Amino acid sequence: MSNDFDKVLVVDDDIEICNMIEMFLVKEKFQVVKAYDGEEAVKKFTREMPSIVILDIMLPKMDGYDVCREIKKISQVPIIMLTAKGETFDKVLGLRLGADDYMVKPFDPEELIARIRAVLRRTNPKEYSRGEKIIFPSLMIDMDDFSIRLKDEVINLPKKEMELLYFLASNPNKLFTREQLIEQIWGYDFLGETRTVDVHIKRLREKLKDVEDKYEIKTVWGVGYKFEVKKVV
Repeated sequence: MSNDFDKVLVVDDDIEICNMIEMFLVKEKFQVVKAYDGEEAVKKFTREMPSIVILDIMLPKMDGYDVCREIKKISQVPIIMLTAKGETFDKVLGLRLGADDYMVKPFDPEELIARIRAVLRRTNPKEYSRGEKIIFPSLMIDMDDFSIRLKDEVINLPKKEMELLYFLASNPNKLFTREQLIEQIWGYDFLGETRTVDVHIKRLREKLKDVEDKYEIKTVWGVGYKFEVKKVV
């Protein structure tokens, strides 16, 4: 389910297509940012930090493949490629570069909306179901009672620590900036500092020290954090 804080970056050199997509997205309560060439897309992505990117391939200045590469260097924000290039090679290349979905023009706007929602559901675990768990060897993260099981020990965590750990562990070995973690866990309207993330990470590391030979919340200096799976047996 979308909400008023979901921001979509729409990248296409066809202004009419951008405006048409914007019309449907706004109707569904999304925020929209538009870019008409690849360089503008990368700049607006880093400035606006959208929830998802709708990306054409054939763009001026920098094509969609290069835009996808640049975004994935710094972020795990999902990308849906929306393009006239419908050959299998193009789809495979886009998905290999990190795109989360691929649609071919001409397209049905309602299908695009449905795919956006599906991708956001897959990549944003802010809504939890009772009994939802992530299970690794020697580590279980249980959202039912906000606890983790380390080997045979059960430890209860505060809500934000639990949500942060759950989000990182749901995306093993994927790097997130502090700003992305703030948006995912605390929300777009959070007025605190990114140091809040550092404090919570420090607390989580102390609690995970008994399994640090297998799992680590790793710092990538100057960028952010990732849940690194070192060994799973």
